[in-house]
Amino acid sequence: MIMAAFGSRRSACALVVLVFGLCVVVGGARVDDGLEVTWGDDRGSVSPDGQVLSLSLDRTSSSGFRSRNTYLFARVDVQIKLVANNSAGTVTTCYVIKPAAHAGVVLSAIVGTFFWLGLVELTVDFLFLFLQLISEGEWDVHDEVDLEFLGNVTGEPYTLHTNVFANGTGGKEQQFHLWFDPTADFHTYSIVWTSRHILVLVDGTPIREIKNNADKGVAYPASQQMRLYGTLWNADDWATQGGRVKTDWSQAPFVAQYRNFTALDTTSAATPAVAGGGTGYVQEIDATAQQAMKWARDNYMVYDYCADTKRFPLAFPLECAMP
Repeated sequence: MIMAAFGSRRSACALVVLVFGLCVVVGGARVDDGLEVTWGDDRGSVSPDGQVLSLSLDRTSSSGFRSRNTYLFARVDVQIKLVANNSAGTVTTCYVIKPAAHAGVVLSAIVGTFFWLGLVELTVDFLFLFLQLISEGEWDVHDEVDLEFLGNVTGEPYTLHTNVFANGTGGKEQQFHLWFDPTADFHTYSIVWTSRHILVLVDGTPIREIKNNADKGVAYPASQQMRLYGTLWNADDWATQGGRVKTDWSQAPFVAQYRNFTALDTTSAATPAVAGGGTGYVQEIDATAQQAMKWARDNYMVYDYCADTKRFPLAFPLECAMP
């Protein structure tokens, strides 16, 4: 059975080779060769051997990093070990976004932190910067592919929240539970972004595909360079059980770890084609990948915007009816 291959990093690589014809595992490279901590003071750090980047969260601040390079179509892989034990209220992220728009994400987090701490003057100053950024139009036209890991109380599962923005339009949320404990060890999370489609993979298993249906009137991110970002922040107003469970700050600092970051250009003619005759990188996913994705979605998807009749009582978005 195909799912038996998911027990180790080596077998996960074997599955990726089987499905996509390519797997790169980085052993000796330093994680900060490709990633740099950008905020949070000493809450973001790299291990002495350069292999692991850690983000931490406490009552005072969150933290984050970014990739040193930007990409227009790429496969991005990173291994993450999520916050253990009571992670309720916390959100660990890995996402690609247009760099200028990301400033809005950071500023909004800073505004919320200053407001929560009662620093009114700083709240007003940073709120002005945030509103100025929005008025300049960056947020209105930004592209983004989100992987957000919503924490939970001890013993309850994490939720992997996925979303896609194209030309400023998002609202394409799908959520998943995972078939393993994501806090016990590192697991590989991947975003494959090509001109044909976007794939989200967990340990080599595709869980979501977003096809380019721009010719049918559905916006698709195809023209703006994006950068990988990772953050660990507090979102207890919504992240855990709809905001009913708040962050237990007595458990702080909360720590998430990242390692083995790789980014591969998916536009190069030298990039191997998928088995089955595609001429570019992962032009189509084959029957094996389709089977794996169906298994993941049938057993672990817990929310799909294309099935939310309360949110869309009259008609679902156009792409929901497209193959």
